[in-house]
Amino acid sequence: MLFTHNGREPSVDRDAWIAPNAVLCGDVTVGPGCRILYGAQVIAEGGSIVIGQECIVMENAVLRSSAKHPLRIGRNCLIGPNAHVVGSTIEDEVFIATGAAVFHASHLGKGSEVRIHGVVHLRTHLPAGATVPIGWVAVGNPAQIIAPDQHERIWALQKPLNFPLTVYGFEREEASMVKMTQRLSETLASHISDESA
Repeated sequence: MLFTHNGREPSVDRDAWIAPNAVLCGDVTVGPGCRILYGAQVIAEGGSIVIGQECIVMENAVLRSSAKHPLRIGRNCLIGPNAHVVGSTIEDEVFIATGAAVFHASHLGKGSEVRIHGVVHLRTHLPAGATVPIGWVAVGNPAQIIAPDQHERIWALQKPLNFPLTVYGFEREEASMVKMTQRLSETLASHISDESA
């Protein structure tokens, strides 16, 4: 299913294949040889999404961009089932496994891997060839890769990255669920006028 959003419609190379119940919305470019499988959601909200040649987006993966955070995926990448990838730069030959999460303004170097349920936090730079083990968290620039039971260590690195400011435009001290959901509601209201492309 292809949808026009904010006057921009997806562009799919003739050699790509999109499952009939996958959704591509807005300024999305899909390169040759790509396969977007059943239930995948590729949603460009203000910022573009570019998926390079021969990338595979598996079932129920969610790829998103925002006005501040476009999404760029290089060639020959695989995004696993139920993965969540938003507003990142992903170089060639990257593997993002089942259930992994890759957040805003992150950068994954060529040939890196984020294994099952691994996390690459916002503004984190994962070097070429690096691996985030199953369930572990990469955070910082350069990335530190930390076991999930090390919450205090993760938080010490994560807090200065300022998720509320990076994603919603609010300093941490002024951020609240009311402010963040109101802003997100306003942003997502732009989908009211989406149309089939």
